[in-house]
Amino acid sequence: MNHPYYQPQGHEIDLFMSAWKAKRPVLLKGPTGCGKTRLVEYMASKLNLPLMTVSCHDELSAADLVGRHLIDANGTWWQDGPLTRAVRSGGICYLDEAVEARKDTTVIIHSLTDDRRCLYLDRTGEILHASASFMLVISYNPGYQQGIKGLKPSTRQRFVALQLDVPAPDVEAKIIHQETQLDPELCSRLVRFGQALRRNAAHELEEGPGTRILVAAAALIQQGCPLHQACEAAVLQSLSDNNEVLAALRPVMHAIMGRMDM
Repeated sequence: MNHPYYQPQGHEIDLFMSAWKAKRPVLLKGPTGCGKTRLVEYMASKLNLPLMTVSCHDELSAADLVGRHLIDANGTWWQDGPLTRAVRSGGICYLDEAVEARKDTTVIIHSLTDDRRCLYLDRTGEILHASASFMLVISYNPGYQQGIKGLKPSTRQRFVALQLDVPAPDVEAKIIHQETQLDPELCSRLVRFGQALRRNAAHELEEGPGTRILVAAAALIQQGCPLHQACEAAVLQSLSDNNEVLAALRPVMHAIMGRMDM
């Protein structure tokens, strides 16, 4: 079976597997584009489990996760949400950027993250005990959310926490090459470009580039897009809308990627 490609940064695969065997929920922490979602996809494939992903946002309600009553010509009926479906049938339920959800929404997962491993459906009166193959995984970016949003200690301390970061340069270049088959030398230059932007992030950018957008630039280049156009569209324009910031970062791009297209 071909699993989604994932390049380990450390011991996260072993730790994830141990948490799965121990029936413990997992919290993935790390910056945007560092591989959190890809790790979940890889582990779901490796464990041969269905994966139900929920992209959290500030309008996400408890009903969006657990389900709601619907009405049609035949009357009223109950429709399970993604969390409930995973609890009933097994698999990984992944709440991506969980801190974006409303606080009253995330509270409903508490009973699934301790020894009870159950979900209370107030609207149907059911108490669902999680399937043996059920696993809850959530992720968030603590650097981006610091001082704005965060997980409450009462929630965070229920999880086995795995810290991911931007990969080491050689690993990041390998990931970019594996994902796009771009020439390794150009992959290394993209990595140097990303590193330079990350060093500037504290001064000019809200957040530095993740590996994901470097892969996007590499994919454009591999399809024949000129270097500076690919880096401008996939990297710089993704990082900022501020024209002054973009003007300050373009010399960095030209110095590393080259002023002339290849």
